[in-house]
Amino acid sequence: MGGLDSLPPGGWWLVGGLLLLALELMAPGVFLVFLGAAAIATGAFTLIFDLGMPAQLGLFAIYSVVSVLVGKRIYARPVVSEDDGTLNERSRQLIGRKVTVTRAIVDGDGRVKLGDGEWTASGDFNASEGERLIVTGVRGNRLIVERPDALPPR
Repeated sequence: MGGLDSLPPGGWWLVGGLLLLALELMAPGVFLVFLGAAAIATGAFTLIFDLGMPAQLGLFAIYSVVSVLVGKRIYARPVVSEDDGTLNERSRQLIGRKVTVTRAIVDGDGRVKLGDGEWTASGDFNASEGERLIVTGVRGNRLIVERPDALPPR
């Protein structure tokens, strides 16, 4: 039975890539994951095409640069646009979002589901459970909701 000495060069790249991914989990910095992905891709190509060491190193360099640039592009996108004036006003970011009534709105008071949480909601109408509404404002920790013109049922 072969030990680690019998591991082909592509296998070493795969092991190295997995170790980089494991290190990323222990010390998250969103950088080692890209190098780990590049090492795994290099290992896969080395196993498939039996590449020599110069080709392996060149391929790893190319994959590293490409994966870091792709990762930078993905992670550099702001979740909230800085131009809309709501960057530091989280409650204003909720305006326009669609919600589902979880406790009927009676006499202007009820609860709605937004994302993975429930919020107290107010409206100038009664709404039954399951009805879809839209957030038009926020007062404290209470969402102000209205019936949209045409929102499909959930």
